[in-house]
Amino acid sequence: MSDTGGLVYVVDDDVSVREGVASLIRSAGLDAKSLASGQEFLALQRPEIPSCLVLDVQLPGLSGLDVQQELVRSGANLPIIFLTGYGDIPMTVRAIQAGAADFLTKPFEKEELLSAIRRCFGRYHKFNRQPRDQFNDKLTQEKLYLEDETRSEMNFGEIIGNSASLRGLLKQVETVAPTDSTVLIYGETGTGKELIARAVHRRSQRSRRAFVSVNCAAIPRDLIASELFGHEKGAFTGATQRRLGRFELADGGTIFLDEVGELLPDTQVALLRVLQEREFERVGGGQPIHVDVRVIAATNRDLKAAVADGTFREDLFYRLDVFPIEVPPLRERKDDIPLLVRHFTQQFARRMNKVIDTISSATMDALRRYQWPGNIRELQNVIERSVILCETEIFSIDESWLPQQQFLTEPRNEIEISRRLQAEEMDMIEAALKESGGRVFGPSGAAAKLGIARSTLESKIQSLKINKNRFRVSRVFPPRTEFASNDG
Repeated sequence: MSDTGGLVYVVDDDVSVREGVASLIRSAGLDAKSLASGQEFLALQRPEIPSCLVLDVQLPGLSGLDVQQELVRSGANLPIIFLTGYGDIPMTVRAIQAGAADFLTKPFEKEELLSAIRRCFGRYHKFNRQPRDQFNDKLTQEKLYLEDETRSEMNFGEIIGNSASLRGLLKQVETVAPTDSTVLIYGETGTGKELIARAVHRRSQRSRRAFVSVNCAAIPRDLIASELFGHEKGAFTGATQRRLGRFELADGGTIFLDEVGELLPDTQVALLRVLQEREFERVGGGQPIHVDVRVIAATNRDLKAAVADGTFREDLFYRLDVFPIEVPPLRERKDDIPLLVRHFTQQFARRMNKVIDTISSATMDALRRYQWPGNIRELQNVIERSVILCETEIFSIDESWLPQQQFLTEPRNEIEISRRLQAEEMDMIEAALKESGGRVFGPSGAAAKLGIARSTLESKIQSLKINKNRFRVSRVFPPRTEFASNDG
């Protein structure tokens, strides 16, 4: 038994899946017990310790759903994470509706499973605090301390940080979560938009129901409608049976549409209907299907610019943009970098059975000065690579991995940083305004050229006291410097 006192049961008839999942769980510091059938699991004498069950839906003999129903009848309080294949979706809908904690579709990412397991144990520990001295592993102690410190104010799980911009963002999450309103999350790639979506769901009245995530950019365009809305048998070549879509799977819960700006026009129409009427039709079907789903969408594009150039429906945009949330890039969260570095270092060290208890000051300084164009995802990758190569208890990175042009040169003081960044920002905005003839909005406007929202650009123009009128080109007289400088 591990010192953490946590036990995860893994039930799958595929020995490679079963043992692979169990090995992953053990590498995260938990005990795992693997079994090949539901009957074998139900026959166990289970100890009274924090536990959860990772359960395949399709099992020989008793199905995953049969096992779940038997646990419900016996009064067992055991969170269940279902592992499903695409063909298992109808059964998974019933399982989620019956109260399963989570589900993952094969093949799944390792971190997805570990995150789901952590959420299950988090629910237990919320009501059953364990004494800290039972956690003897040094890295586990440090991780728990770090998480306690960074989560104490708002308790936002895996969202690590304490910067002013992040606190403001999480305050927005707390405000909108209890409502049933549609949320549109803006942010660059790698900023953690799905974590924010999950935080909204976990604090909503739908938290006990399914959270279904769909990456609209990762699904082939000719399959996205079938993925979202399902299809009838014979709807197209290869449709050998009816299949339920993600909206039906999310009925009663939340659906997260990542990269929603990539949807094709006909799929946008179908999504608009769901938002307006709460109904849709499967591909190849004619029967309206009613659903009760909260929609959270995310994008790294400027959807207003997409509306202006005709690639995104205006009516759909306003249906989605009920409560916009903007996730700041990591370069605007410099104070959070040390916390994130420690968190990821400990996480990867534990998985690789390494002990790393010190981070060199030179490394931390370099990580703080780097601009992180790939945001948290890039930081996570750099740290994982560094932990793999680390041969001592001191964590360090090879700065040659980080492009030198993305480093800020060390300033003499913070005032100098602020002044230089402000000057660079002003130069970029004025260059865009000059190129667009003073226009802010539209496909050829400065906001589109800079890749930011119009409202954001207008706010920056005002705060930097930029006179955009002086960039406007007269339609009557040829543009002259003297004329432009006196205009407005």
